[in-house]
Amino acid sequence: MENAITAMRAVDLRRAIGARTLSCREVMQASLDQIERFNPIHNAITGLIAPEILLKKADACDAMVASGAPLPLLHGFPHALKDLTATADMVCAMGSPILRDFVPVADSIMVERMRRSGAIFIGKTNVPEFGLGSHTFNPVHGITRNAFDPRLSAGGSSGGAAVALAMRMVPLADGSDMMGSLRNPAGWNHVCGFRPSFGRVPINGSGDVYFHQLATEGPMARNIEDLALLLSAQVGYDARAPLSLETEPAFDQPLTPADMRGKRIGWLGDLGGYLPMEAEVLAVCEAALVHFKAMGCEIAPVTPDFDMNRVWQSWIELRAFQVAASLGAFYDNPVQRPLLRVEAIYEIEAGRRLSAQDVARASLERSIWYQELRRLFTRYDYLVLPTAQTFAFDAQWRWPKTIGGRAMDSYHRWMEVVVPASLVGLPTLAVPAGFNSSGQAMGLQIIGPGRMDLSVLQIGLGYQEASGFTKIHPVGLDAA
Repeated sequence: MENAITAMRAVDLRRAIGARTLSCREVMQASLDQIERFNPIHNAITGLIAPEILLKKADACDAMVASGAPLPLLHGFPHALKDLTATADMVCAMGSPILRDFVPVADSIMVERMRRSGAIFIGKTNVPEFGLGSHTFNPVHGITRNAFDPRLSAGGSSGGAAVALAMRMVPLADGSDMMGSLRNPAGWNHVCGFRPSFGRVPINGSGDVYFHQLATEGPMARNIEDLALLLSAQVGYDARAPLSLETEPAFDQPLTPADMRGKRIGWLGDLGGYLPMEAEVLAVCEAALVHFKAMGCEIAPVTPDFDMNRVWQSWIELRAFQVAASLGAFYDNPVQRPLLRVEAIYEIEAGRRLSAQDVARASLERSIWYQELRRLFTRYDYLVLPTAQTFAFDAQWRWPKTIGGRAMDSYHRWMEVVVPASLVGLPTLAVPAGFNSSGQAMGLQIIGPGRMDLSVLQIGLGYQEASGFTKIHPVGLDAA
């Protein structure tokens, strides 16, 4: 049956550790037991540190509790870091055979903060190679499999994180999001993921701190309160990331509900038929809109008065520009190039075909799209659409070649639904929407105006209470 400790909310786990009703050793052992039980099936966590080392670290955390010293936010929490973020004392393979044994010289800013917050790093969560694509598989660690059906994809690139959460291997998970990586796997595994506003969580992994502003790091959790807890350990200005944001006082307080009566929600759906959708995606999401109505929100369908293909073209050019810059050295190395996956080569070559004028034009289009969204937010408080255009597909596939009878012209076209928010860095929360007739999960993206992160989390909390989605979990957890 489901482990009582691993089923606890992170906010409750924190209180229990502080009150000494639960020891950090007990929490760690429960997590290790859960990993031993489910990771061979789902392959979510890689590079697991030896249990005896982890239990010794948990004992040190218990000694700190016994001393009466103030405890940091994540004290004693077992935590597996996404295998794209730099960790000074752990291999960061990024799913690539080129980096199979690579250990960074320093932690990323986010890892530094989580380490200071008391988390015990137990290993990594699996990713697609270099995080490219929303299906988690790579030649180093293999395929991560969906929490509700191991035959299916877990999504990506935070696929390992989402599955580790859903299967209760860890109480919280971190992720990163360029093209839906905190949202698509959350939707497919019935957990929550939050892509914060640009700069809310400082990121210094790419080296460049000005041009490369498409991706951000953020939290994943099984409920909104836990999501807010982890986010509070991640946010805040850092001089190494000059575009990062100062911490607002409210991030230091527990998340509380807000009155959502009269709030206006624009339902974007398939963007007026622009996006192809697999059967039942819209039906599942539209059925979930009733929970917003139960909160007193007003919902209206809306289609942006904008050529959405302009958004896509801006996206693929800026994305290729960034990937080519970050992975180009591997491409130029005659020994390493054959080890790159075809999607990486596709991005690098596309990026190198761009002129400076191309990049400038793409950035201008991005800016125009941002202004269009600003106009929409004068009419609506939030915008909502699905987390994906298709339900989880066969884990043996590379990517879906068609959706709704329409051919996909690239390895990532099938995830275009996440681009409207990603391109302009708006805070976007993924929450569970429900299941199709085959029992496959889907999620909703709730998008708010720039820097309105707490507001987005608050409507997410209301949606959680109205929908009761936290009561649903993978059936595998109940197996004897």
